[in-house]
Amino acid sequence: MKGLSKEISTMRFAGIALTVLLTTMSAAAQTAPSKPASTKKTTAQPWKSIPIPPLHSFKPVQPKRIELDNGLVIFLQEDHELPFINGTILIRGGSRDEPADKVGLVSLYGQTWRTSGTTTVDGDKLDDELENKAASLETSGGTATTSVNWSSLKGDFDTVFAATVDLLEHPNFKADKLLLAKRQLETGISRRNDDASNIANREAIKQVYGSTNPYARQEEYATVEAVTLADLKAWHDKTVIPNGMIVAISGDFDSAAMEAKLRQAFGSMQRGDLIKTPPIHFADPEHKIYFAEKGDVDQSNVVIVGLGTERSNPDYYALSVMNEIFSGGFGSRVVQDVRTKLGLAYDVGGSFGASYDHPGIFYVIAGTKSVSTVAATQAMLAEIGKLKTEPPTPAELSKAKDQVLNSFIFHYDSPEKTLNEQVLLAFYGYPPDFLEKYKSGIEKVTSADVTRVANKYVDPSKLAIVVVGNEAEITPKLDTLGPVTNLDISIPPPPGEPSN
Repeated sequence: MKGLSKEISTMRFAGIALTVLLTTMSAAAQTAPSKPASTKKTTAQPWKSIPIPPLHSFKPVQPKRIELDNGLVIFLQEDHELPFINGTILIRGGSRDEPADKVGLVSLYGQTWRTSGTTTVDGDKLDDELENKAASLETSGGTATTSVNWSSLKGDFDTVFAATVDLLEHPNFKADKLLLAKRQLETGISRRNDDASNIANREAIKQVYGSTNPYARQEEYATVEAVTLADLKAWHDKTVIPNGMIVAISGDFDSAAMEAKLRQAFGSMQRGDLIKTPPIHFADPEHKIYFAEKGDVDQSNVVIVGLGTERSNPDYYALSVMNEIFSGGFGSRVVQDVRTKLGLAYDVGGSFGASYDHPGIFYVIAGTKSVSTVAATQAMLAEIGKLKTEPPTPAELSKAKDQVLNSFIFHYDSPEKTLNEQVLLAFYGYPPDFLEKYKSGIEKVTSADVTRVANKYVDPSKLAIVVVGNEAEITPKLDTLGPVTNLDISIPPPPGEPSN
């Protein structure tokens, strides 16, 4: 009651003040000489007259590239700002290459490799040795690669690098560490339906790529349990070959001395047969509405999804600008219209994704109240349609290009960031000047280019709609939008256990 009384008192005070102000203004108006009517003055906006110079030429400091006779590629990037040295070994072969009946193998390999240690140093002992030096050494499995990463003070580099080479050449995969990794992975499986947004993202990826596609497959209890120590050893022997590896090092060192160390460490490794990624088929998803029930929520997660493109696509620059106009932040069309003007979503965004060697994903995603699920979906679809019919205004185009270029520069504003990008470009076979061409490519994009790529690549009839929410609270019902296909998100039980 005290808070309410205080609010009423404040309102009364404001009312008295307003009455006094109006009385004073009325008296002033009666005594002041009359003036002829004049047009309303425009508020000065001096900041708009501040000249904005064009961006400087983008010339990031390029790392030194070396290729050994055995095919190993090395990148060295000196950076003497701090007395640290960081290293990465990128190894060709990832989860997209693992057998369908052993999905999870690469993830288990990436964890067990490091925790097991080597034939000379136990993983737990290695933890202690690294901790005493404030250093790190980690291994991990990814979609197209596995990797080894290490970091240390400059003075400890030789010791930590020696441990890295030992781990690379003499791994000692242990049964108890594999079991621990399996339990951790299986815990994630058991909880994968806890969060509605995670369900929506996962099911959307399945719809756009297909559930059996290597980029959309998911671990199950059965596939995880099928992985053995022999599988980990075989994977290691198959992938750790010099002609399938890139070594990248950045930090406080002399390039000539570092090159000599790397040649000595890796020069005697023998070439091998590169892992072959099987052909992967990509097709547009079916234009359907898919629904997953999540009865313990009072909101819906909506994802509209389709195929994106690759970065090698000549239209990549125009698509990047289109993406910024459509969904590139709070000033974008989808945020301004669906969230700000219509108030149909508390969170909305999207992207026309571009991957290095396969189609990315085009998606528009929103979190909305259950009762506004249909309206929010309709508004998102309308915005997608406007991409094809409403060319960007000069202001939209200019703003989008500025935002793309400004954010792009900050992605590569340090030697280490530039090094990481050069490693990826080399891994996927892109030219080393790809970054430099990006700036000029964006600057050349016109309004007509944006409309052209929108009509070429955005087809509402080739987009799937995935909704995760509480069906009982969604009004009007989802079938207002069309026929609905229910998704089965149940988790298959571990081998030998009965289904629920």
